[in-house]
Amino acid sequence: MSQFPTDPRKNDATRQENFGFFKKSMNQFFQEKPVKNFLQSMDEFFSNPFPNVSFPVSVKETENEHVITAELPGVNKEQIHIDIMDNRITISVTHLELVQEENNKQQIIHKSQTYKQSARTIALPYPVDENKVRAVYQNGLLTITVKKQKGKKISIHS
Repeated sequence: MSQFPTDPRKNDATRQENFGFFKKSMNQFFQEKPVKNFLQSMDEFFSNPFPNVSFPVSVKETENEHVITAELPGVNKEQIHIDIMDNRITISVTHLELVQEENNKQQIIHKSQTYKQSARTIALPYPVDENKVRAVYQNGLLTITVKKQKGKKISIHS
């Protein structure tokens, strides 16, 4: 007796039945806990692949100064740090979050801590004198004004 089915329609029906079983098995597999959590993590990553991407910064130059503007909505002034080194200004924002859950008997049942830091560095074409820098933070907008340095002009002799 032959191993091959004689009726091709039976073969299609068996294939569909097997594929349906395979499809059902795969759906169950992807709904189970470890795989489901992994897939959710992947979805979260691709929806926001760079969660610590820095904040938007713009630099405008006028005749006498550079004006650096950083958009920091929802950030407290205490979370912002401005550092000056040579011709660079670094704006960094730190976020520390403590979460503590207690039960009805005031016992801690869960405690977690998250620390995030983002920073942007702006290079200017001259060394920055920290005495000539002014920073103002209002309504989520940090504005840093840096007075331009006056260089010495050198005469060329023939």
